Amino acid sequence: MPTIEGTVDNKRQELKEKVYEINKIAALFYHEALYKPTSKLAQEYVKKRKLDNKTLKAYTIGYAENNSNLYKFLKTKGFTDEEILASDLVNKMGNNFVDRFRNRLIFPIQDVRNRYIAFGGRVLDDSLPKYINSPENIVYSKARNLYGLNIAKNSNLEKLLIVEGYMDVVSLHQRGIENVVASCGTALTEAQGRLLRKYAQKIIISYDSDAAGQAATLRGLEILNNLGCDIRILQMEGAKDPDEYVIKYGNGRFNNLIDKAISLIEFKVKVLKKDLNLENTNDKIKFLNEVAKLVSTVDNRIEQEIYIDKISMDYNISKEAIYAEINKLNYSKNQGKKTLESKFVRTVTKKKETIPEALIKRENIIIGLLLNGKEEVYEQIKNILSPEDFKSEQNKKIVKSLYEEFEKGNSNINNILEKFNEDEEIISIITGIMADDYEIKNDKKAIEDLIKNYQKERLLNRKKEIINSLNNVNLGLHESESLEKELQDIIIKLAQIK
Repeated sequence: MPTIEGTVDNKRQELKEKVYEINKIAALFYHEALYKPTSKLAQEYVKKRKLDNKTLKAYTIGYAENNSNLYKFLKTKGFTDEEILASDLVNKMGNNFVDRFRNRLIFPIQDVRNRYIAFGGRVLDDSLPKYINSPENIVYSKARNLYGLNIAKNSNLEKLLIVEGYMDVVSLHQRGIENVVASCGTALTEAQGRLLRKYAQKIIISYDSDAAGQAATLRGLEILNNLGCDIRILQMEGAKDPDEYVIKYGNGRFNNLIDKAISLIEFKVKVLKKDLNLENTNDKIKFLNEVAKLVSTVDNRIEQEIYIDKISMDYNISKEAIYAEINKLNYSKNQGKKTLESKFVRTVTKKKETIPEALIKRENIIIGLLLNGKEEVYEQIKNILSPEDFKSEQNKKIVKSLYEEFEKGNSNINNILEKFNEDEEIISIITGIMADDYEIKNDKKAIEDLIKNYQKERLLNRKKEIINSLNNVNLGLHESESLEKELQDIIIKLAQIK
């Protein structure tokens, strides 16, 4: 006989299959609409962006008319309102059903298995918002997918180029640069990093110039670096994005930029330099200190020496000064160890905590729920759990900081990363939790289940303590009776927890 859980899982899977089907029908519906005689505005926009029919077909680019005809069309195909709403292509407003995308150029998003999972819609004029996108839903997790990877994976993947927008991908592809994907303006996540690492060793990042120095972008690059990818950052001048550059100068010059892309260390040094005046003594000292910190993270000594040579030459700083700062850093980290002239002491990796994987997952789910910033979620969790209940020291710090923010009345917890700016390990944990899809559809039910687990665990631990105490021959009669009564209460409570 099937379990309740099994039935729920089956219904969820059936709904997912329906949404995949709806998305595919919608993508073709939008694509066909682009060629209607009434879609002149969209056709003129496509012509202005110099996109040909082959490209439009390859990416199933379409047009959403200024009406709710998609909803009506999906109803004629036999889909229920529940199934249509689960796709997030339609919103319910009172008793009416309204198409989410209206009067926009449509970019369907496919996963690596070519299933249609989401959509992006761009306005045809200068109005705002410029883009609207599908929200995360039963088939779509933004942190786990990249636009265009389903096509790029079929090209020569010695390297993959990452850009910000749909149009960058499409424009570059049409001009012969096919190994290109987009992160759709979001900072790269660990899940996306693993996906990239699966298909290419060398990753070239090409973000718009105004986004290059953002902390979120740097953290995304760190994620790729930590996964063992060879990261390069493309430096572009004379255009605001790759789409404009390749139209303006051609793909030959753009490929030349790709070949000259700089390493992550070089990029970080440039970001450091941007806000400093090296003619000023204090700024130069600050720059030297920060550069030393960066170079000391490079394990390979040959690479270290290459970076030191280049930094010395590019920024007019003596190699000896850089070596001296790195040695000072290593001495403070490894006090008592001998530091050799012009050499580096490799930092010792801390031993990882040995905590059961299931417990870490449970703690991560709780942090994930708190990161959503809901006051009611915090109130439920804090009543049963304190930061000290978390076994992982890193998780303990994260939860303590989250609790402090909630107590200040700050329910916008999305900037929590800034509080741990210097702790890359904790930043990695938080971004990993944000990237993971725990498929929680009901916060209240998830919290109740987690609380039950903690209550059960505490009761079982106390039960074990009492049994051990009762085995003590020196235990007094009154104390023994008291413990036996507590044991009976615990057994009853355990039976009540289902």
